[in-house]
Amino acid sequence: MQRQYTVPNSQKRMLVFLFIIFLWSMVRPFDWFTWFLEMLPVAIAVPILLWTYRRFRLTTLAYMLIFIHAIILLIGAKYTYAREPLFDWLKEVFGWTRNNYDRLGHFAQGFVPAIITREILLRKTTLSRGAMLFFLVLCVCMFISSTFELFEWSVAIATGAAADDYLAFQGDVWDTQKDMAMCLIGAFTALISLQRIHDRQLSR
Repeated sequence: MQRQYTVPNSQKRMLVFLFIIFLWSMVRPFDWFTWFLEMLPVAIAVPILLWTYRRFRLTTLAYMLIFIHAIILLIGAKYTYAREPLFDWLKEVFGWTRNNYDRLGHFAQGFVPAIITREILLRKTTLSRGAMLFFLVLCVCMFISSTFELFEWSVAIATGAAADDYLAFQGDVWDTQKDMAMCLIGAFTALISLQRIHDRQLSR
């Protein structure tokens, strides 16, 4: 007898809301080239998650984090990371020298993949909870971050000034290194703060 799967209403709502945000991001974005590059991970990830849902359903925590990360990406796609309105306002309030929305994006780039990687390793390998799992999850997140930075570099080489809004350096010569540091901090924070919640959901 084939096992029947039902999609929780919470996950259905997330998918519908994400589609609405996606359409909103398409309405007069600041730059179409930047919009395409920033929304591309969402356009790739969502079909993969739908395709694998029956065979490898993630925890609710993982889907929630992916949903939040997708929204961060789509907002950045619409405005560009250097011009996100809320962080422009925060820049004035706190006297920042730059719009730090891209720092949030790179923090999420570590925070969200850390839980997904942890889940895959625990469910698909013989690794057990402990220092080695913690270390390997951080390694995977840093690999993702470094690969993304190499992709940004290749886009800059290929397109020149057209990639300025996508790179969002904002005059910071150490932007790449700081982005990778934020990814590491995000991954570390996720593992420290969410592992108990994650373990409870995995046990179900």
